[in-house]
Amino acid sequence: MKTFLISYDLGAPETTEDYGKVIASIKSLDDWAKPLYSVWLVKSDKTASQIRDQINKETDTNDKLLVIDVSGAGWATSGISNEVTDWMKNNL
Repeated sequence: MKTFLISYDLGAPETTEDYGKVIASIKSLDDWAKPLYSVWLVKSDKTASQIRDQINKETDTNDKLLVIDVSGAGWATSGISNEVTDWMKNNL
């Protein structure tokens, strides 16, 4: 499995329901951690394009989405919870 960084900006007028749909789509992937408000790390056998297409089913045309394969990438954090950094140590 690869690890992907997912980030999004939902364009106005976004609603709680809009965010809920995007979040549910991300959480449906194999394993995940959420280090920042609209940033996720997920483990998946899918490609970046497949993940993008899955999440895009829940977005509008004015929303922005970024999916990057970060498998094996170096990283550093500040102010991120131990729960998330432990996940990162085990999955990146």
